[in-house]
Amino acid sequence: MKTLYDVQQLLKKFGVYVYVGKRIWDIELMAIEVDHLYQAGVLDAKMYARVKLVLAHEHRIEAEHAREDHAHD
Repeated sequence: MKTLYDVQQLLKKFGVYVYVGKRIWDIELMAIEVDHLYQAGVLDAKMYARVKLVLAHEHRIEAEHAREDHAHD
């Protein structure tokens, strides 16, 4: 579990497809879906932690890009 694509593939195994239209929103919704899967007991703590780490990293990157884009306006 290293990339956002890996997280998407994991969610797909549970029938969860996320596309909101803006990458940062997709990441936030994936985080919510992962929380629900963990609470339902279908993800173990180790996998949950890995997935949340990937999502936090990707979210940070998207937020930085948004700030940079906004600074150039």
